[in-house]
Amino acid sequence: MYHIAQLNIATLLAPIDSPQLSDFVANLDRINALAEGSPGFVWRLQTEEGDATGIDYFGSDKIVNLSLWESIETLHDYVYRSAHVEIMRRKKEWFHKMGEAYMVLWWVPAGHIPSIEEAAHKLETLREHGSTAEAFTFKQAFAVPGEQVGTPSRTLSGECPAT
Repeated sequence: MYHIAQLNIATLLAPIDSPQLSDFVANLDRINALAEGSPGFVWRLQTEEGDATGIDYFGSDKIVNLSLWESIETLHDYVYRSAHVEIMRRKKEWFHKMGEAYMVLWWVPAGHIPSIEEAAHKLETLREHGSTAEAFTFKQAFAVPGEQVGTPSRTLSGECPAT
């Protein structure tokens, strides 16, 4: 059995504690709770404060979201068919448009919790090689390992929220 891992990074327009990002920060607990209560949710990276805004692995001007889901479809439903969409609609208020890939998906064996280093490697793999079975996007998703080797399994529409 496998889970889908996702990494999403965003470059902030202002410091996380600035007035410009206050609405974003005010919604974090609600949106994180929505994710955790969504069908298919498995795990998300968080600090003791309950979010990941204090993790500056990619730089102090970036925020990171790393999570696990039971399937690509359950992740896609949360991102594009839940109240999460209202936050995505406001992304230009809070984040710079990214000039390179900022979101990556990959399969992990159930029970494996990916590290931030593993996630960063997957993002770099996607940036260097495009979508492959090792690192891909919603637009060119790959099947669970062993189901279809090396060929895209499906295409799901939508942009990731952190552009």
